[in-house]
Amino acid sequence: MEDIWVIVGVGLLGLFVGVSAAFAFRFSEAEQRQEGATDSPPTAVSEEVAALLSALRSTSVLLGPDDEVLRASADAYGAGLVRAGQLTHPALSELVARVRRTGTSAEEQMLVPRSSVPGSDRLAFDLRVTPMSGGRVLVLAEDRTAERRVEEVRRDFVANVSHELKTPVGAIALLAETAADAAEDPEAVRHFAASMQRETSRLSALVQEIIELSRLQAPESEVDFVDVALGEVIDEAVDRVRVEADARQVSIAVGGRTDLHVLGDHSLLVTALRNLLDNALRYSPEDTQVSIGVRTTADIAEIAVVDQGVGLTPEQQKRVFERFYRVDAARSRATGGTGLGLSIVKHVAANHGGEVRLWSAPGRGSTFTLRIPVADVDAAPVPTEGGPAPTGAQHSAPTNTEREDQ
Repeated sequence: MEDIWVIVGVGLLGLFVGVSAAFAFRFSEAEQRQEGATDSPPTAVSEEVAALLSALRSTSVLLGPDDEVLRASADAYGAGLVRAGQLTHPALSELVARVRRTGTSAEEQMLVPRSSVPGSDRLAFDLRVTPMSGGRVLVLAEDRTAERRVEEVRRDFVANVSHELKTPVGAIALLAETAADAAEDPEAVRHFAASMQRETSRLSALVQEIIELSRLQAPESEVDFVDVALGEVIDEAVDRVRVEADARQVSIAVGGRTDLHVLGDHSLLVTALRNLLDNALRYSPEDTQVSIGVRTTADIAEIAVVDQGVGLTPEQQKRVFERFYRVDAARSRATGGTGLGLSIVKHVAANHGGEVRLWSAPGRGSTFTLRIPVADVDAAPVPTEGGPAPTGAQHSAPTNTEREDQ
């Protein structure tokens, strides 16, 4: 009997030890999990912080203690500041590291490549990096790329205007001096006088186009929108270049929906179309044709000017609307081109709520299409096909899409 009680006691003792060990293991495991949670850095972003970052107009990136991205605005990814949950640019990472060391905010201007591809665009940012609690760091970025480009364009414009004005002024001064020295030679005087007249005309055209372009680019520039008959605009623009076309032995054909009306300024539209015709004539060989075709696409009037000239390479097409850019500088100087005509066309189109498009290929000519909203959609129904071909045209004025498919 005594042996039985000994066995029972030993069994109860073993059960107690087993239960105690199990409880101790469970407690230790829970304590370890709690300690691990306490030691690990907070990665979640509270709703208040997320709402605050969403309300900011600046590009924002919130970094964790190990520089991992906890939250970033959409434009931070678009600008290439963040990829795969990390900052992408060493210079920005160095700025963040400096803020962590000093514990104080830092501001800096920085040019940041949009991507790692060589030659990619560089974006200009005003950066502010601020330390936060829990080892986090907030990066705020203001994109100043557009402002920087405007300033660069302004500087280039001033430099270009100075150079372009200096050339004819210097030529006129030199010609006048030479003519004075040849006063006793009537033939030489007539020759130099004719040259001065050409340079004076070029200078006058340049000054006029600079004034026109400056007026179009002024912030307060507004178009007095009225109903304008496209047929009248085309007739006037063609009439202004008729003498030059005849001199170059280039015919001009007009066709399509010339009965359309658009909203805009008559004189500005004439200037834009005349500049497109001037450009087409300047680069067209003799005995060729320049065509003007008009049609509607939805509520947009498309005026296409098609030439049979030398055409443009892709690189030239990227720059052809830049101020003072000339595809062939020697030809432009010989024909009186200023390099401002197509830039004026672009700004006229923009001020009318439209655009100008270009299709071109070397040896296949060019098509410049001026797109302007029509005045009355109901009065100008959309045809199922493009307007009729210009009368007697060697080729019609196709749209950009049609030219690309050829």
